[in-house]
Amino acid sequence: MLTRAENRLQNLWDDARAEGMSEPEKLLYRSNLLGSDKRITNYGGGNTSAKVTETDPLTGAPIEVLWVKGSGGDVGSIKMDGFATLYMDKLNALKGKYRGVEFEDEMVGYLPHCTFNLNPRAASIDTPLHAYVPKKHVDHMHPDAIIAIAAAKNSRALTQEIFGAEIGWLPWKRPGYELGLWLEEFCEKNPNAKGVVLESHGLFTWDDDAKACYELTLDIIQRGMDWFAERTAGQPGFGGAVHQSLDPQARRSVAARLMPAIRGFVSGNQHMVGHFDDSDTVLEFVNARDMRALAALGTSCPDHFLRTKICPLVLDFDPAKGNIDEVLTNLPEQIAQYRNDYAAYYDRCKHDDSPALRDPNAVVYLVPGVGMITFAKDKATARISGEFYTNAINVMRGASAVSEYVGLPEQEAFDIEYWLLEEAKLQRMPKPKGMAGRVALVTGGAGGIGTATAERYLREGACVLLADINTESLTATQEALVQKYGRDVVRIAEMNVTDEAAVAQAYADLAVEFGGLDILVSNAGIASSAPVEETSLALWQKNMDILSTGYFLVSREAFKVMRVQDIGGAIVFVASKNGLAASPNASAYCTAKASEIHLARCLALEGAEVGIRVNVVNPDAVLRGSKIWEGEWLEQRASTYGTDKGGLEEMYRNRSLLKRSVLPEDIAEAAYFLASDQSAKSTGNIVNVDAGNKEAFTR
Repeated sequence: MLTRAENRLQNLWDDARAEGMSEPEKLLYRSNLLGSDKRITNYGGGNTSAKVTETDPLTGAPIEVLWVKGSGGDVGSIKMDGFATLYMDKLNALKGKYRGVEFEDEMVGYLPHCTFNLNPRAASIDTPLHAYVPKKHVDHMHPDAIIAIAAAKNSRALTQEIFGAEIGWLPWKRPGYELGLWLEEFCEKNPNAKGVVLESHGLFTWDDDAKACYELTLDIIQRGMDWFAERTAGQPGFGGAVHQSLDPQARRSVAARLMPAIRGFVSGNQHMVGHFDDSDTVLEFVNARDMRALAALGTSCPDHFLRTKICPLVLDFDPAKGNIDEVLTNLPEQIAQYRNDYAAYYDRCKHDDSPALRDPNAVVYLVPGVGMITFAKDKATARISGEFYTNAINVMRGASAVSEYVGLPEQEAFDIEYWLLEEAKLQRMPKPKGMAGRVALVTGGAGGIGTATAERYLREGACVLLADINTESLTATQEALVQKYGRDVVRIAEMNVTDEAAVAQAYADLAVEFGGLDILVSNAGIASSAPVEETSLALWQKNMDILSTGYFLVSREAFKVMRVQDIGGAIVFVASKNGLAASPNASAYCTAKASEIHLARCLALEGAEVGIRVNVVNPDAVLRGSKIWEGEWLEQRASTYGTDKGGLEEMYRNRSLLKRSVLPEDIAEAAYFLASDQSAKSTGNIVNVDAGNKEAFTR
């Protein structure tokens, strides 16, 4: 709830920009403005609509069409193709098909018959709520301030106290056709009302003008925020603090230990990705006296509940004692108890036709003094789940400060979570990509092979942390990948693989950002060329430090994380043909690369018992995009073979059996295969990607 004038909602409507827009374009504009502020509605929450006069494609006659956010969309990022379009006369005709509340779900099946202009966008369950409000423009938002009113025990009285007759109130009803009829009846009986608060749900506002509807929505939400700010000023939230937050670095350190352990337990059916939030809002809640009691009540708004499950799991961490080891010891029992409680909830509430029990693990984990951890099938969903629970925290704070917070009744919560219509939506979701939910760390991530490998993994749905010593190249690589795959799934760490502390910190950061590790691609490298008598001890040691000790350090930390998770993993060493085949004037490099390969064999033996697979890719002469080939190594190898820079790649190509150049993408494809389930029965192997070199044939 906001208390400062500079945090008031901003009217972002630009008349100059809106001038000349069609009504559907104004709807899109309004929707994106509303969705740009999470105080107005959360990601994927709420919807907007406009009733527009269109030309019937068959008759050429003017016809009224409902434009409404389609199923599963997000108003903040929606485009024109995200709206469903339906004939209003056909939506009105649906009333004659309605057989009563016990049959309301069947009405969804009639919505495709109302489609205008063959629009493929599926209409959402909320379509009747927009269709039957007798105004041209309708907004349905989920602002924390209004849901706090809606979730209060005396929400009807609070609504009247704050808004008078301007905004009405309707009791809880699951979204659907019946609620659409309720809204229509309310509007008929209250023609001067400008909106309605739905108990435990959210806000509807309406007008006959797009801009006026937008401004009305802002005004009503702001009035709710102002009312809470005035009523709760100076009050400690949730009964006051009983714990003190750890400092930021200590919070991350605790999260880094907890998250891989939790991830191991929740990834039984599919790999899960984690998200950590230690914002002030979260910390106030997890440190509060009333946190456990409120958390047990669950969330109120259906959108919150669907993202965060029946309730969170509160971990028994005491920041004053720092009892992290005790928490980790007790974690299996706590998680097992949550699963048992969830199964009991399912058994109490299920119907004869309910879908089967879903994943019984918690989504949200609250840690006093530390923050909130969320796990989901991908990073974006984990982050958004955390955002939804933060919304729920704001709602609980507001409602409990002025009244008594009331969560959804258990049976109502179940009926939403296991709603057959919701199950059908889940079944329609596309099959996950090959690396969905997987987390990878790629060293040498700013180089050609590292970048290509990261991109290959990202393309298959993985999350990737790129580690490199070159900060400038690392940042540029991150931005390029973010542009293609989004900011959620790409992280970077400046890391020298020979620095034990830096390696450990990178893994701690990885755990906090994504929850753990499934794949390590050890790829950081250098190359040197000199006759043995000219090879200094420093040059020899530099090769060993980076190409042998560095690979040991990053693998050792990977083993630690993977053992804690206990869900297996894959380690891929990017070695070299020179680890198998001797090369003139490169004794330090070749020996270090041979060390890499033998280290991989040793680790394959150690990791097999816990499902950690370790394999090697041996490239040869990957010149394009390689940082190694940008400096002295290129000149040295050209000198060794009596050619110039321009002729070196051709020389390497012609000496191969296949007479083909080897590119970073070729190595990336091998690294993908060895990390994917396609190679689930392979460990201790070497894959040469060198276009054929008989000296490097494995024997």
